[in-house]
Amino acid sequence: MSSSATSQPSRAPRRIDGSHLRRFADGYDFPFDDFQRRALVAVQEGRRSVLVAAPTGSGKTLVGEFAAYLALQTGTKTFYTTPIKALSNQKYADLVARHGADKVGLLTGDSSINGEAPVVVMTTEVLRNMIYAGSDTLRGLGYVVMDEVHYLADRFRGAVWEEVIIQLPDDVQLVSLSATVSNAEEFGEWLGTVRGDTELIVEETRPVPLWQHMMVGPSILDLFVDEENSDRLRLNPELLQRISQFDAKTDRHGRREDAGGPKGRRGNQRRGRAHDGPVRSGRPSRGPSRAEVIDALDRAGLLPAITFIFSRAGCDAAVTQLLSWGTRLIPAAEGERIRQLVQERVSYLPEEDLGVLGYWEFVEGLGRGFAAHHAGMLPTFREIVEELFTEGRIKAVFATETLALGINMPARTVVLERLVKYNGETHADITPGEYTQLTGRAGRRGIDYEGHAVVLYNRGLDPHEVGGLASTRTYPLRSSFVPTSNMAVNLVDQVGRPAARELLLQSFAQFQADKSVVGVGTAVRRNEEALEGYTEAMRCHLGDFAQYAAVRRELSDLQKAAVRRRAASRRAETAVSLEALKPGDVVQVPSGRRQGLAIVIQANVGGRRGSAEPMILTQDAQVRRLEDSDLDGPIAAFTTLPIPKGFHSRNPKARRDLAATLRAKVPEGMAERAAKANAPEPDEQTQADVERLRRRLHDHPCDRCEHREEHARWAERWWRLRRETDGLQRKVSGRTQTVAATFDRICDLLAELGYLTPDGEKVTDEGRVLQRIYAEKDLLVAECLRQDVWRRLDPPSLVAVVSSLIHQARREGEGGSVKVPNDQVAEALEHMNRLWGELHDRQLGKRLAPTGEPDSGIAWMMHRWASGGRLELVLRDSELSAGDFVRRCKQLVDLMDQIHDASSDPQMRRTTRAGIDAVLRGVVAADRLD
Repeated sequence: MSSSATSQPSRAPRRIDGSHLRRFADGYDFPFDDFQRRALVAVQEGRRSVLVAAPTGSGKTLVGEFAAYLALQTGTKTFYTTPIKALSNQKYADLVARHGADKVGLLTGDSSINGEAPVVVMTTEVLRNMIYAGSDTLRGLGYVVMDEVHYLADRFRGAVWEEVIIQLPDDVQLVSLSATVSNAEEFGEWLGTVRGDTELIVEETRPVPLWQHMMVGPSILDLFVDEENSDRLRLNPELLQRISQFDAKTDRHGRREDAGGPKGRRGNQRRGRAHDGPVRSGRPSRGPSRAEVIDALDRAGLLPAITFIFSRAGCDAAVTQLLSWGTRLIPAAEGERIRQLVQERVSYLPEEDLGVLGYWEFVEGLGRGFAAHHAGMLPTFREIVEELFTEGRIKAVFATETLALGINMPARTVVLERLVKYNGETHADITPGEYTQLTGRAGRRGIDYEGHAVVLYNRGLDPHEVGGLASTRTYPLRSSFVPTSNMAVNLVDQVGRPAARELLLQSFAQFQADKSVVGVGTAVRRNEEALEGYTEAMRCHLGDFAQYAAVRRELSDLQKAAVRRRAASRRAETAVSLEALKPGDVVQVPSGRRQGLAIVIQANVGGRRGSAEPMILTQDAQVRRLEDSDLDGPIAAFTTLPIPKGFHSRNPKARRDLAATLRAKVPEGMAERAAKANAPEPDEQTQADVERLRRRLHDHPCDRCEHREEHARWAERWWRLRRETDGLQRKVSGRTQTVAATFDRICDLLAELGYLTPDGEKVTDEGRVLQRIYAEKDLLVAECLRQDVWRRLDPPSLVAVVSSLIHQARREGEGGSVKVPNDQVAEALEHMNRLWGELHDRQLGKRLAPTGEPDSGIAWMMHRWASGGRLELVLRDSELSAGDFVRRCKQLVDLMDQIHDASSDPQMRRTTRAGIDAVLRGVVAADRLD
């Protein structure tokens, strides 16, 4: 499919000699697909914008490589942008292999290699920063390739893609490469409005057919069977029968009645291991163990495989389980060669760090043909896994879903252990789009005739749900664009506030909002017509039924409002009771995930909504915030227990000891005996109003109509549709110019704070500092610099304090009371938190999304590291993995680089540079390409 989207007249297209395409094709040993050739022709013809939407593994990056080739042939430049550093590294290596290291450069947050080369691979943020800074490197730029452009839907970083697209110079040709999205035409239409002449090429056919399966017990069965004389798919009857049999043979927990010791590939007991009970570890939701799954795939010829496990700990556990099982997927000689390769690649690491990095289990797994892959691993370890798997030297990888986002690691088979994952807020079912993206890795072009997706069955999983995910190809691209403080000062400085406002109206976010209003307006008109019909249907011969219905509605609303008031009063009493709790108070949480006994370990921790949320330790040793949503009324301590001196919520042993004391010291039934009912007092005024309205209904003539209830049903439909229509009308008025309105509110706040002049039209000296801060907490960083919060700190202390701006606890409750290394750090953190509170209130007052709260959870670790501490000592008693620690260090270095460049104070710049040097050592410095 190919189409064109054109806005107003623009420059003449940059036409290229047609022989370039022929010579480019001669460099490849395979014929191009039709969609590839159409895309290449569009680029060669100089279309202002070319959008290629095609399935994973279909070869769409070939179009981006053609843009790089053209730059080299025509004396211009190509910037090849990617969403993540790992993908930049991979693409850099590909282009160097094709064109040579002298012609290709790499620019990421912490790497700069040959940045003035004619072809430069970079993360999208680097290009955005270049545009704002007016970098000289942009001179001669002819092409920009945006690989994985669908990443603009990412709610954390997606805005960067739109910033680049709407601000690229008109004479730069844009090549956008996207996964198959269901609204590619809409995205292409938007590109046409902002870039001009746009060619849209959509390819929906996978280059390698994908077969869908489910694994039930030890058997792998097809998910679908073909309907005779029909294109429809239906679920495999044999699969449904096998699931029914499996459920009948297992108890409600999914345990097999005959579960026993694991068997080898040929049915023999594994040597050296005696089992007299079920193997509990490694059974995802009580289905087959991970080792059994890999064995089954091996026997069926379905390796290499990627198993997606939505948990880092689960990925690591899978490797441990296969090692315990004795699994070997590659010959011993190949395993030895892999061990030697890994030893060479990690030779820079201090030997004493290898244990804490999980090296020994990592290399043992690779030597047997399998490995984990997730963001918590050391970057070098991940790169080794990617290289070995891509080369076919290892056969099984256990990965989190982040592997599906761009890295080129195709497999013959993809396995999904579960169809539920944690999305950062709650556990939710994966969407059809996510399912498509995950299973898109199955099937290696030029190697496999077909790819395979296998979903593991566990009790409670509905095969019809799996069938729905597998047969739905809905993956809409939704803009996540929101203006930021840094974006505002940069745009105002570059083009002025009025022009910046107009520029933001060109965003994909505004385009989608405006386009959706058209459909909403149509719905409003349709509803108004239906309302007229409802009015006629509820007409009564005895009187005005609309008036009668209005009294009924008033009565219903009054009763509901009374219930809400009682609930609100209850919530207020609950909030007061939470504020009154003190450390050592023992409470009974009545319901929810925190149900049961708990002891308060920190009082009145400020919650996300400003309410009191004490930190508690539950009877099973979990640290959690106690929120009003966990309670159905006020809570009170029924006894107290002393908290041991030196208790630290991050110390697992300390948590377990205190939880054991809690269970031992509080007798069973004590909490229930101490609970008292808090019955609300009756509302006499409401009761009187209810009686008055009931009398009005009784006296109305329509009350005696024999068709009263039928009329009432039509009246209720009228009220519901009226409410819906009023809501749609508010939506129409609220959606127009939403992005620009947010920009205006940000500019008003920046003017109040002094980053823009009082009229909000020009950037001040303070605003120049903010222009150089691209971090998520940009405004808080600028405020700290302006108020000299960090000026008195030494380098390790500065590192510790700034770490609170990049760290975010992965799980709720990790961020309880934390130790800080010295008084200077404590003072600076306290000052930062005061500034954050003031910003938070100001942003809420302007109806802006508030800046995230600083999290000092790794301040002590970072201080130790910057002071020269050994990795093992730094990570001791921490739940942070070595890979996460390295990633945090690099994020920290990136932010401190920005602080160094933004600050005009020589002392601050010296301290910042010394802090960066103190962090960039050992394992952190060694992984600069990640």
